Amino acid sequence: MITTPFPAAYAHSDAHLFRIGLAPISLDAWFEGSANVDGDPAIRKAQTFTDHPDMCWGATDRSRPGQVEVWSMMADHFGVDVTANADIPPLRRAAGLVDDDLCLMEQVDGAWVLTAASLCAPSFFHAGEVIGKSLGQLHDPVSGFGDKLLGRVSRIFDALKPDQIVERRNWSVVASGDLFLPDSKPVRADQASIMAADAGSALFVRMERQTLRRLPKTGGILFTIRIWRHDLNWLHAHPTRLHAFEMAWDQVMGDAGQTFRDYKGLGPLDPLVRKFLASTRD
Repeated sequence: MITTPFPAAYAHSDAHLFRIGLAPISLDAWFEGSANVDGDPAIRKAQTFTDHPDMCWGATDRSRPGQVEVWSMMADHFGVDVTANADIPPLRRAAGLVDDDLCLMEQVDGAWVLTAASLCAPSFFHAGEVIGKSLGQLHDPVSGFGDKLLGRVSRIFDALKPDQIVERRNWSVVASGDLFLPDSKPVRADQASIMAADAGSALFVRMERQTLRRLPKTGGILFTIRIWRHDLNWLHAHPTRLHAFEMAWDQVMGDAGQTFRDYKGLGPLDPLVRKFLASTRD
């Protein structure tokens, strides 16, 4: 898991800042979905499942008990009839209650493996290519993850207690405002045609909130992913937000930020972002 400081204001509250690393949260803070900026999640996700079934959903046979437990926990959390929509896989039912994507991680032969996933807002990956992969395999594109971080992340998963929920946040800049981004190639191809004067409206800060929660009965971990995105002009609307982004961008473009920069593909965007930042000072 790579992260770089971007203590910019949370999308819907200038008082809620991005945090680095894992932080404990209360049950009441498990989901942040009240804004529903993309409409009713059940309707939105149902359409995405129809349009991209193999990219949005995947599950192994062994995941069924864990899926059932996730659905039971979330139905109870939101006060939903647990018998509703019984013809839909349990994890997909649960995902329809929230804006977040849901991933079920379970131990298989001593490794944490992604056994089921409902992904309607992926960031350059999709369910069909990640189901059945271990933590190490999922993070293969991250330089040094296996050597430096895999053991640490695995220990965090191992140590998480059923009464604990933790969160972390991440961010990137992409040349698309779409929520569903399974493939980086067309997005990165489009960025080559962006004019510097249009960077504020053509480039988007893509912000991600993740939570981890242990399933007390089956022992797996529910990994949630919530995405917000705003064009760079959104940053300009608040000086604190803009300043935070500029500091984070400078860090990413420095020597210490190379791993994050390369993994996120941010290097080619630097001239456009610099032009945008310069325009805010004119």
